[in-house]
Amino acid sequence: MKATQRTVRLDLAEPLRISRSTMAARDAVWLTVEHDGLRGHGEAVTSVYYGLDAGTLERLLAAVATDLLRFRDPESALATLRAGELAGEDTPPAVTAAVESALLDLAGKHAGSPVHRLLGAATAPVAATARTIGITSPVRAAAEARCLTASGFEVIKVKAGAPDPEEDVERVRVIRDAAPRARLLLDPNGAWTTAQADALLPWFAELGVEAVEQPLAPGDPEALGALAARSPLPVIADEDAVSLEDARRLAGRVHGVNVKLAKCGGVHAALRIAEAIDGSGTALMLGCLTASSLGLAPAIHLADRARWADLDGHLLLARDPWTGIGGTDGFVRASDLPGLGVRRSPGEEGA
Repeated sequence: MKATQRTVRLDLAEPLRISRSTMAARDAVWLTVEHDGLRGHGEAVTSVYYGLDAGTLERLLAAVATDLLRFRDPESALATLRAGELAGEDTPPAVTAAVESALLDLAGKHAGSPVHRLLGAATAPVAATARTIGITSPVRAAAEARCLTASGFEVIKVKAGAPDPEEDVERVRVIRDAAPRARLLLDPNGAWTTAQADALLPWFAELGVEAVEQPLAPGDPEALGALAARSPLPVIADEDAVSLEDARRLAGRVHGVNVKLAKCGGVHAALRIAEAIDGSGTALMLGCLTASSLGLAPAIHLADRARWADLDGHLLLARDPWTGIGGTDGFVRASDLPGLGVRRSPGEEGA
């Protein structure tokens, strides 16, 4: 097998403001693995929060690409990767996830099977995905909510954590008025103190918010678990739920854990987390970073296993260079095509 990589810029359709930052674009590094005339693809995206820039991703993926030369087929490389013997212990989860994606895509094409069948699912997963509304003005938030529900979205995720908490309450209020039947999720990205969370969560419960992600700053899972025990609405851990060990520690103490493949290390790491929390009373949420359809595709093949799907990262882009997972009507769908089922968007093949 041989591997190559390419770095591209992913511009957002408009800047996305959350409690800790505003993002207008990010870089993506594509890994392509070739074997027997077939190609498998994976994507890793830069992240200031996780300390990953394009240069770091390029260097780490290049090292793995060199190691892939010793394998005769994608199946043996996948087995070695899952045993922790392909990427080193210090390899960031985002890199491991991208390598696994490329190998899964290639293995599926080699077997003539979509990835979800390789993972044991008989039918292609379909899930209603949340669509994110950032920290913005009430007028803009209401207009976005009306547009989204008119397009078919059933779930809206509202970013919170503005300097004035009343802004968050007002934003949710106008979104609820504009989209009275939508399921609402709230995400302060760890911006609140415990006292603020205790004061604010009853207001959001009255507005019909279904669940809140990571209301407290990460680093104190005990405090998050204690808040979940008294919260009037379900609490989902995100920044506090990175690894399998984190998920085990939080199982039964919070109502959900947000699993992102780039955060945990890929599809099989996510499946181990799902198994670990099964039966604990803690549900699975599948989340994502802003990425192309290629970056989202592996999670789409797991989407039927999650209570909440927040897989809209590709929908935030000005131009998605890949296609094949849908989402513009509020539903993401895995393909029955071999591998991940994604392909370059029209006009992008030679770009």
